[in-house]
Amino acid sequence: MDDLDQKLLALLRHDGRRSVSDLALETGVSRATVRARIERMECEGDIVGYTVILRADAIAMPVRGIMMIELEGRTADRVVDVLGGFPEISAVHTTNGKWDLIVELGTESLADLDAILRRIRLIPGIMASETNLLLATPRTTRARL
Repeated sequence: MDDLDQKLLALLRHDGRRSVSDLALETGVSRATVRARIERMECEGDIVGYTVILRADAIAMPVRGIMMIELEGRTADRVVDVLGGFPEISAVHTTNGKWDLIVELGTESLADLDAILRRIRLIPGIMASETNLLLATPRTTRARL
């Protein structure tokens, strides 16, 4: 991927519905070039899809945290399935090292965060956890409204 591809991806991350004409104007290349680059990145699997971001997804919860989880044995799939049922959880990542999972959480208050942490720690297969509050997000690729 060259600089033009990177610039197109950055523009599309911010607004996936941006027109080819607008992208061409912004990058200083022809519409045909933009169209060809986007089609190539789609065919090669660099762009795997486009999505809609709902206002509820874009508005950050006032209390956010990262929870690292250590699992017992081979319980990862079951625990991930259970975690998928919590609306306070925006992402679950598998990882290596001391922690098996990293969970991104968001709630309206510290009391709500405490309650969800207590519920998560009761899930069978979770051996240990550590949670850190997120204070600020100086950079993200997620859309902001």
